[in-house]
Amino acid sequence: MNTKRLTKKQMWIFAIGQLGWSLLGGIISAWLVAFYLPTKDATNPAYFSGTEINFFTLITPGLIIGGFLTIIGLITALCRIWDAVSDPLIANLSDNSKNPKGRRFPFMKMAAIPFAVITVLVFMAPTLFTGSTEPSGWNIAWVAIMLVLFYTFMTIYCTPYNALISEFGKTQEDRMNISTYISLTYFAGTLLAYTPFVFAGFFRNLVGYYWSYVICFIPLAIIACICMLLPTFLIKETDFVEAKPAGTNAFKSLGKTFKNKDFRIFAGSDVMYWVGLTLFQTGLPFFVKVSMHLDESLVMVFMGAMTVLSACFYPIVSGLVRKFGKKKLTIVGFLGLALAYAITAICSIVLKNETSANALSWVFGILIVLISAFPMALLGIIPQSIVADVAEADSVVTGEKREGMFFAARTFAMKFGQSIAMLVFTSLAILGTDVSYEELKQSNDISASSIGLMIVAIVAVTFCVLGAVILIFYNEKKVMKTIAKQEDGAFLAAIEDSNDAKEEAKEALNEAEVEEKSQE
Repeated sequence: MNTKRLTKKQMWIFAIGQLGWSLLGGIISAWLVAFYLPTKDATNPAYFSGTEINFFTLITPGLIIGGFLTIIGLITALCRIWDAVSDPLIANLSDNSKNPKGRRFPFMKMAAIPFAVITVLVFMAPTLFTGSTEPSGWNIAWVAIMLVLFYTFMTIYCTPYNALISEFGKTQEDRMNISTYISLTYFAGTLLAYTPFVFAGFFRNLVGYYWSYVICFIPLAIIACICMLLPTFLIKETDFVEAKPAGTNAFKSLGKTFKNKDFRIFAGSDVMYWVGLTLFQTGLPFFVKVSMHLDESLVMVFMGAMTVLSACFYPIVSGLVRKFGKKKLTIVGFLGLALAYAITAICSIVLKNETSANALSWVFGILIVLISAFPMALLGIIPQSIVADVAEADSVVTGEKREGMFFAARTFAMKFGQSIAMLVFTSLAILGTDVSYEELKQSNDISASSIGLMIVAIVAVTFCVLGAVILIFYNEKKVMKTIAKQEDGAFLAAIEDSNDAKEEAKEALNEAEVEEKSQE
């Protein structure tokens, strides 16, 4: 049994990989809808100048699929069908790998470069090269194919990466530290994904609206690629992890994973989290520009302020977990995020009839930043640690090390939640505005209205509350006792609710210590 632990420096190196893939994921979350369904303002192809119409969009907007779906929403939903197959297959390949260099890093090395390249290719639609000003079926096919490849390579990198959280985290303290560090780098990557809102304007007069953003995506993808590769070259996986193949086939392993009741409960709650978070990330540019009537460059300002303020709470999260446990704090995070979305909905209502920014716009923006920062710190750190706990508890009970499959299932929950969010956002945000292609030439807006954005925010509140309700049924005490180690006393005591908490915790720790010695 390999008991060597990562140093904090090595944990930070490992966390840099998260910065890379979250940057690429952030580009898709923040830009896919904004790029292909832009709102009308003075900077984009749909800008009206007097009687002159300069209308230009790459994919036909509007609810043209069955009257309730957009093309972009349908494409992202179909990509998840492939994800449902690829996630367990990649996880099983990683869990059963016999590579002498480790079960995880070889997959990550293979995926990093194509993952970064394809992220940029998603936005390089064919008609950008032909100069056509009409939506094209070729663009639709291109985006669909590139997104399938994007999510495939995302799975190849992220599933092994996330499995290492459990394998590198030998104690609760290690897991909380790793989860904290990767949460910081996750938000840093997501923040970097919004930088084109600031820098694209420098290139717009030279290369046009769409290419100004593509030019910004290229250096971001290079940075992401370097970050993703760094852990694989600077850490030797086999020094810290026993590369023992799990020995089960993909769908049998997946079935065993979902037989775990606590994991099913967590996964259901996690889907709700990713729906809510993605609705916010996808909608932020629209909330700022349409609901608050502020300049798009302020998207970066609000996201940056939220990230920095959230990071300020990170040092206290581990202490709070020791005092209250992970489950209670995650529920608090859900409810806090729901409150932030409720403020966003109120903003859309109060400022609905305004035509330009005012002091109230800033008040709402600042309020949303202040309220959402602490919940995002909780939800950024704790859920990853919960998955690691459940995966280890399962390995103790079954004797099978299937961390990859547990994190693949979580990756699927993330992408499934993002898919629902994309469908919800693209279908609801345009309610209250004219959406047919011909009418868009005289429309006041292309893809979003204040009414639609208000509905989106209310739906986000609903999903967050559902996430909190589902998580109530997670049996944290059982999981923590199953994996208790000598160093985990404070974490275990935090979840006890009886007067005999200390004695029960001590007894569980003694049993764990005996078990460890027998294994050695």
